[in-house]
Amino acid sequence: MADVTIKISEEVRDRLRTVAKERGVSPRALAESALMGLRTRAEREEEAARGLAYVRAHLCPDLTADDVQRAEDFYTAVTTGRTGDVR
Repeated sequence: MADVTIKISEEVRDRLRTVAKERGVSPRALAESALMGLRTRAEREEEAARGLAYVRAHLCPDLTADDVQRAEDFYTAVTTGRTGDVR
């Protein structure tokens, strides 16, 4: 195991300690868990490709790249608070 030193604000340090204590784990374990829960771009792309393959194989064999793009545009509109018809 390697030791790493990072500089964080006192506010972040205090929050890390508080949350770790509430969960009954060390700050180090909490930080490791949080970081390992993050996906790299390659992992996200692989997961998306597996998801699309599943949808095409089991739910919608004629799903097109245009369908996927429209879904992504709709998701972006919803999560950014835009309203209206996105097509």
